[in-house]
Amino acid sequence: MKKEANQKHCFIIGSKGIPARYGGLETFVEKLTQYKTSSTIQYHIARMGTRDFQYEYNKARCFNLSVPRIGPAKAVYYDLKALQRCIDYCRARPFIKKPVFYILACRIGPFIGCYKKQIEKLGGMLYVNPDGHEWMRQKWSLPVRRYWKVSEQLMVRSADLIICDNKNIETYIQSTYKRYRPRTVYIAYGADLSPSALSDDDHRLTKWYERRNLRKKEYYLVVARFVPENSFEVVIREFMASETEKDLAVITTENHKFAMQLEKRLHYSRDKRIKFVGTVYDQELLKKIRENAYAYLHGHSVGGTNPSLIEALAGTDLNLLLNVRFNREVGENAVLYWNRKQGSLSRLINRIEKMNEEEIKQLGKRAKKRVAGHYTWEKICGEYETLFLDGETIKQET
Repeated sequence: MKKEANQKHCFIIGSKGIPARYGGLETFVEKLTQYKTSSTIQYHIARMGTRDFQYEYNKARCFNLSVPRIGPAKAVYYDLKALQRCIDYCRARPFIKKPVFYILACRIGPFIGCYKKQIEKLGGMLYVNPDGHEWMRQKWSLPVRRYWKVSEQLMVRSADLIICDNKNIETYIQSTYKRYRPRTVYIAYGADLSPSALSDDDHRLTKWYERRNLRKKEYYLVVARFVPENSFEVVIREFMASETEKDLAVITTENHKFAMQLEKRLHYSRDKRIKFVGTVYDQELLKKIRENAYAYLHGHSVGGTNPSLIEALAGTDLNLLLNVRFNREVGENAVLYWNRKQGSLSRLINRIEKMNEEEIKQLGKRAKKRVAGHYTWEKICGEYETLFLDGETIKQET
């Protein structure tokens, strides 16, 4: 108990938990625990599941919470249950001083008021990561989008600190909610610059290529959730219009409704170059697939610093990004840009097919330099540790 009493207790709420299988928030939480250097910090990580139990992972105390299948409200229920569980844990241990409750995403705004009062009684602090513009995502109905917007507002109003992984998100929070005088800080998302442990003749890689009829440097790559705001319609339409003989490998989640809509509009199944190849949970394999891609296509239009983009910059030499402010902040001059206008991406694809190896190599070097300078997990996790340990200073300044 003495050791636990001398620690800084940080409760992370809002991810599906670790070990991470898929998803940006889950990867972030895993890396945060993996790269922890301070023996003073004790992380407590909530995990969504079907039954309640506790376990240790990366020296973090993880607790699994059973969550009923109640549709879109499932995530809200999970966040509320996890937050209350963390508060109760601190109440039962009065030696825990000034705990930090870090909530990822703004799902529980309408309910946060009563929880904030409980946190204040503990002498704790409420940190919030707004993640991205969830209220803009087309997958949500209009009432759900309105809920997200109101929830974001209430989370910002109640938070002691807003942690933004993108400078444009920070600017948005400061300008939109300036009446609340929000305290914000920018800490980016991270990526691993080390090359894949797999060789080009590794059985896992060659088997994956064989099943999908793909070859090294003979495919363009997309890694993204299969949702409209990731510009799949534009990417597929423009790829079909391009002159490339290479394939388009799409690593994505299932969404049969959206797939049928795109097929009806584009008839992409007639183009043998376009290949939906499912998901890849093996991180070393996914890293190798990125390294061997001729180019990476990034069409995300909503959100902050997207994890798949950072990972692409770390592994793929040629990166073609949708020209929006979130992506420009990350890519700067290490990538090439396209817009949604007809012909923009197809012309870019035709142009890069004529680039020589040295031009491609130089872009790749710039991309890796960009990641090495701003987005390494060592840097990101170190900044978080400093922030968690200096939390009381932030509270006094607010």
